[in-house]
Amino acid sequence: MSDYYEVLGVSENATTEEIKKAYRKLARELHPDINPDPEAQERFKAVTHAYEVLADPQERQKYDRGGDQGVGLGDIFETFFGGGGQRGPRSRQQRGQDALLRVDLDLKEAIFGASKTMTIATAVLCPTCEGSCAQPGTKVEVCDICKGSGSISRQVQSFMGTMVTSQPCGSCKGTGEVIPHPCQTCRAQGRIRENRELSLDIPAGVQDGMRLHLPGEGEVGFAGGPAGDLYLEVSIDPHPVFSRDGDDLTARFEVPFTDAALGAEVEIETFDGPQTVSVKAGTQTGDKINLKSLGANKLRGNGRGNLVLEFYVSIPSKLDRKQKELFQKLSEIGGDKAGLAQRRQGFGFGKK
Repeated sequence: MSDYYEVLGVSENATTEEIKKAYRKLARELHPDINPDPEAQERFKAVTHAYEVLADPQERQKYDRGGDQGVGLGDIFETFFGGGGQRGPRSRQQRGQDALLRVDLDLKEAIFGASKTMTIATAVLCPTCEGSCAQPGTKVEVCDICKGSGSISRQVQSFMGTMVTSQPCGSCKGTGEVIPHPCQTCRAQGRIRENRELSLDIPAGVQDGMRLHLPGEGEVGFAGGPAGDLYLEVSIDPHPVFSRDGDDLTARFEVPFTDAALGAEVEIETFDGPQTVSVKAGTQTGDKINLKSLGANKLRGNGRGNLVLEFYVSIPSKLDRKQKELFQKLSEIGGDKAGLAQRRQGFGFGKK
């Protein structure tokens, strides 16, 4: 591959204005509208690409990195040991980005699992070119600048003598291919952005903050490259009655003081439907009862956790006349006066 400075016929110390002047002169001579000769057209492409590189200060600096003033020790080692020289053209296709989304669940969906549909904005394969990046009826072509190699070489002088350095071709970006007629739908990206419906199978037993991994459900890559992965972060909405404690469910179960004193069979509503709870006589606030296998499904393994009910004995704050009379009779019958006397002595009362 000829040196870009040689292609334009200027020295390596040429100013930007001198480079522009040289390009205009050659363009007037080689432009296809003026010179239809195929060899002239090939030269015109080479001249144009050389100008695009050298007329851009940043691109020119990159190109000059291998020169007398710009070669560094790292560049030399890369050249000798293969780091700087690209072996063959690289693929235009690139893997798509991974994506992280949040999926909202209610507690019942988290316990039993659920099938949900989400609409996500993502990159999908271009329906027009199907990832080729070229307009239908056309195709990609071999790069005229690097002849399909994906890289360009040039001789440079260093303190170790004459060396040959290799850099990715700026015309094809190292792919060895160019697209004369880009797809108008995706603008030669091979993908477009649109909303896509995603069907999800949420496993039973997921917990708040957990991430689910869906391989290949992320964004389609550039030029129809493989899709990235999708990660779903689980967010579980609070429930007005039940709370989660690992695989167990917990709830506060309020019972009237009469049921707590006498005992009762009470029906409650759970995620598994109505269940009968036995309240033992003498139940106190803070007592607990386990309802086996009525908790959350275990995400890893078989079975389910328990439903743990903590009793709270409810005492009425106001009593009507008839209720007061009944309590007074109950107090007299139950011997509460003796109990009160014992409690008073325990606090130092009733002693002489």
